[in-house]
Amino acid sequence: MMTSVERLMAALNHRPPDRVPMDFGGTHVTGISVWSVIALRKALLGEDQPVVKVVEPYQMLGEIDDALCDALGIDVVGITSDETMFGFPNRDWKPFTLHDGSEVLVPGRFHTTTNEKGDLFIHPEGDLSVPPSACMPKGGFYFDALHRQERIDEDRLNSADNLEEFNLLSAEQLRVFADRAECAAESERAAVLSVPGTGFGDIALVPATWMKHPKGIRGVEDWYMSIIARRNYVEAVFEGQLEIALQNLDALFPLLDRSVQAAFVTGTDFGTQRGLFISPQAYRDLFKPYHRRVNDHIHSHTGWKTFIHSCGSVVDLIGDFIEAGFDILNPVQCSAAGMEAGKLKREFGRDIVFWGGGVDTQKTLVFGTPGEVYDEVRSRIATFGEGGGYVFNTIHNIQACTPVENMLAMFKAVRESSG
Repeated sequence: MMTSVERLMAALNHRPPDRVPMDFGGTHVTGISVWSVIALRKALLGEDQPVVKVVEPYQMLGEIDDALCDALGIDVVGITSDETMFGFPNRDWKPFTLHDGSEVLVPGRFHTTTNEKGDLFIHPEGDLSVPPSACMPKGGFYFDALHRQERIDEDRLNSADNLEEFNLLSAEQLRVFADRAECAAESERAAVLSVPGTGFGDIALVPATWMKHPKGIRGVEDWYMSIIARRNYVEAVFEGQLEIALQNLDALFPLLDRSVQAAFVTGTDFGTQRGLFISPQAYRDLFKPYHRRVNDHIHSHTGWKTFIHSCGSVVDLIGDFIEAGFDILNPVQCSAAGMEAGKLKREFGRDIVFWGGGVDTQKTLVFGTPGEVYDEVRSRIATFGEGGGYVFNTIHNIQACTPVENMLAMFKAVRESSG
């Protein structure tokens, strides 16, 4: 029987593993909502379990600890920064009660306020003296970034304002990555590194929810328009971002070395349900050169495979992703136009690894029957897993309110497909 590392490396090198490798929790786009983690732990490990930690508060993702990893057969763990999307570290855990009464643990500086409607607001760096940076509507399951952009003065725009958050890693930050790599090695699981600072134009990052007073272009609509209307500004941001990112990678290479098998480079979305929301030429002109430079740098120094996350219908860009040097595509949204599993495997399966696509989290997993979930998972594994080149995960994170029976049916299907 293969180890988790051997299993993942076989899949990443397009060789058949002994069973399909599985990732849940390795990245912030392959995780599980804290509500669903709680349900899984109760179902698999019993009622008397430790309180679950919210390890990614922006999306309210729960920690998938060693006990749950073992119960589910998960092969991959993540190596990430200690900083959350709200600028405070994942430490000094304290109790917190969710809107449905569920008890969880949150970081010590997870400080919130509410309004008269019961909406929950969270503040950057946990500082209640500054305006909140995100809101979870009453009864909601994750936070939405708040618009905090100042009025744009075209004559005073300075790309340095959109570079404030990109800095060289400190000795303490490097230690966090090294410690997490050591923990990954001790777990005997494969590891995926979330590379800091390489998410060029990732719209989840543009509002800078972790900064108290972000400057520059921070509004979602303004940023998207700037891709066309302020191209020189955006390119200057990307150039500055790239320079810092490559230096940080150089600092990480000797620390992580053989501990890492894959590197999550970018989560910038280029697709909608029906097609692209950026033209292929715009991707080639603006994004592809930076992706190429990061991927080349990683590949020239390590054996790591590089990972791009882009939701939606991106079939018309997959060839460009491959040319840009990406080895892995996630989340493989088969429900989007032109993203049928068989078509993707036939056209691109020799050149890119599909990491995701295992079941539709918008419809089947949350609204289907356990039997429908089981059948879809078996079908996707049979299609994507043929000859290797596949890592099982759902299409993006497992959401809250997903029936536990459906999650159990999914994991059963994975086990029985592998058998």
